[in-house]
Amino acid sequence: MALNRGYPLSGGLKLVIVFLTICVLLCLGFKNVAGAETNAEAIPLQPIIDSATIGETLTLAPGTYLGPVRIDKRLVITGNGEATILNTSPDGQVAVLIRADDVQLENLNIQQNNGGEAAAVRVEADRVKLNGLAIHTAGFGIVLREANGGVITTNKIRWFIPKGEAPGTRGNGIDLYNAHGTEIRENEISYLRDGIYLENSRNTVVDQNKLSYLRYGVHCMYINGSRVTNNTGEYNITGAMVMGVTDVVVSGNSFRKQSQNVHSQGILLYDVRTSSVVNNVVEGNRVGIYMQRSSDNVLQNNLVLRNYIGIQFEDAEGNRFQRNGFVANVIEAQATGSKDNELNGNYWDSFEGLDLTGDGISDLRYAINPFYQQLVSDNAAYQLFFQSPGMTFLSDMYTSGKAQWSADPAPLMQLEVGAVTQGQAGGGQGTVMVAGWLLMFLSVITIIYLGVLRL
Repeated sequence: MALNRGYPLSGGLKLVIVFLTICVLLCLGFKNVAGAETNAEAIPLQPIIDSATIGETLTLAPGTYLGPVRIDKRLVITGNGEATILNTSPDGQVAVLIRADDVQLENLNIQQNNGGEAAAVRVEADRVKLNGLAIHTAGFGIVLREANGGVITTNKIRWFIPKGEAPGTRGNGIDLYNAHGTEIRENEISYLRDGIYLENSRNTVVDQNKLSYLRYGVHCMYINGSRVTNNTGEYNITGAMVMGVTDVVVSGNSFRKQSQNVHSQGILLYDVRTSSVVNNVVEGNRVGIYMQRSSDNVLQNNLVLRNYIGIQFEDAEGNRFQRNGFVANVIEAQATGSKDNELNGNYWDSFEGLDLTGDGISDLRYAINPFYQQLVSDNAAYQLFFQSPGMTFLSDMYTSGKAQWSADPAPLMQLEVGAVTQGQAGGGQGTVMVAGWLLMFLSVITIIYLGVLRL
């Protein structure tokens, strides 16, 4: 008391004391939290599984349980979101290994600290259900091998090592090989290599998943008869990579902002046959839809919006493109070594058609002018002048080889794709034009400034 009367504490000193007190309390709190996840305090889970009877439901109390574990009998294991399986064993390549049919894991947290080919969950049995899992992994998330009829729903899978690691060195979120008839629905996957990787897994359903900050959101190879529907992908290198398939449906997906890599695409189709790509939105990508060595497919009612290249063909033949909307793309379409592709009844926002019959279809064909594409191929700097009056004038004057240009003989007068309204689509073109004007203005100012410096 005498100390306070003789030397009253200043406001600044009081703040310092309060700050130091808070730091001490936080350190004590973090110590307790960290201690709860150490191996010393974790509960061994394998003995609990071994003592359970076939068909039993194990409800784990809140806490941390030590892996790795192996499940080789039919069980239901649930944690109500408050039980964590932790695998830090250097020899434990799999936190949870499932080798019995009809096992169910529900509402568990799983932390796999081992990287490389290590997985949080590996399934080698049929009809396994994985629901509501929160997975943090330094390797793979969920892996299925020779496992049919699985159901993987509402899981959250993330890679928790610092972001500086290259995506190619990480594992996949959900990885299937030779696992047929699997349902993968409503999962959230981010910061891994590929979000959902499917190989040689037929009749798979990939529906309503959210995929971000990955190499490929969905990566499909040899999955005949499968469906990729209603998924959302953003900030990946490629939204969906579909390769070596027949009779696949890619529908209702939204792939936006895949543009940070020179090879970025919304949807990439390679060696795809007799498949349907319908009702998708590809927006803000470097290439909206890229098709290579693919034939006899139908692309219909897709909205191709604000991409650098709307749609690009390479050695693609006999495909039908109908009722698609191309809005505010820098280059609407580009083709190399492709023939007999039918472009009919699409909407092109840069085309001013003429409809004398009032049926909503232009009586004039729309020929896709390759002038800008050829110009920027020779000199990329001309991208600065996109949509400038001079560039538009020169493009309109260019008619060389017009008979060989790709053409839509019956373009739509109005956008009919249901993903956006006409007003929203029109606004995109205005945004691109404003950006083009700003870039041109900045380039002119830079040229003037450099010229003044030289003088």
